[in-house]
Amino acid sequence: MKYNPQNHHRRSIRLKGYDYSLPGEYYITMVTQNRENLFGDIIDDKVVLSEAGEMVQKTWKILASRFQNIRLDESIIMPNHFHSIIMIIEKTFASIGDIVGTFKSITTHEYIVGVKNSGWPPFDTRLWQRNYWERIIRNEKELDRIREYIRNNPIKWQSDAENPNAA
Repeated sequence: MKYNPQNHHRRSIRLKGYDYSLPGEYYITMVTQNRENLFGDIIDDKVVLSEAGEMVQKTWKILASRFQNIRLDESIIMPNHFHSIIMIIEKTFASIGDIVGTFKSITTHEYIVGVKNSGWPPFDTRLWQRNYWERIIRNEKELDRIREYIRNNPIKWQSDAENPNAA
């Protein structure tokens, strides 16, 4: 199908005019393509990571060494999505988009290796959905609320909108 700007709209989810390389806290959610459950299961309200989920976790933890001006705060890997808080400590050359893009690129590469070498389930077209959801965290109260949401995410899995089997 030929691109038609009347029918094919790509709306940005970014805050218009905001510099995403500025210091601050950012809440990020990334979802697998087609909401495929590739990273583990929720058993007794706890996340049990697959090998692929463990790879995602390891990749996330080393991201701060790649981007020296960030700190990684609360995060959780769910069966088909990932919630995290990234703190930019001082203005950096990299934006939140660069950080997320690097993470997606590394995890996609490592996942492909896992498919070839370890029999991980293949994904359709891409590992992650094209975009990601983000929110600029504006104050300490909001930061605490988001941390709590992330911690409690496995408990709410059965009714989670990202759960393809939700009630």
